[in-house]
Amino acid sequence: MSSSPNPAPPYASLDDTDRAILAELAADGRLPNNALAERVGVAPSTCLARTRALHGCGAIRGFHAEVDPAAMGLPLQALISVRLSAHDRAVVAAFRARSVRLPGMVAVFHVAGADDYVLHVRAASADALRDFVLDHLAVDPAVQHTQTSLIFEQARGLG
Repeated sequence: MSSSPNPAPPYASLDDTDRAILAELAADGRLPNNALAERVGVAPSTCLARTRALHGCGAIRGFHAEVDPAAMGLPLQALISVRLSAHDRAVVAAFRARSVRLPGMVAVFHVAGADDYVLHVRAASADALRDFVLDHLAVDPAVQHTQTSLIFEQARGLG
């Protein structure tokens, strides 16, 4: 018996208005509904219903404040490339599940290429970053190799 193909995500059939709402909220998540409705050219009630539907289907994952990491005492940021020692689904899934819970973790990217993951982390200092790698990655039996790149500057793109 062959397995069925993965179903399309619930937001695969979004229209231009839905995409416009998403683009405006990605640029400014605090945009009031009335202003959002005006920008995308729909009635406020329609905009609110669509925004709720976009959130309900997972197209909008959440709302958050973009805070300067230095203000939280974590001025050092790094991207850590991780190569796993094995690539079966259980190892990959377990590494992902562990890594998202590590202290200072901003984002976990499963990538193609020589490395398997890129981890975006924040730390209080170079010593804290070194300790993070030694305490959480170097001792992980699933991790074969890491390479750390410091982030000097970060700018948000338009996406």
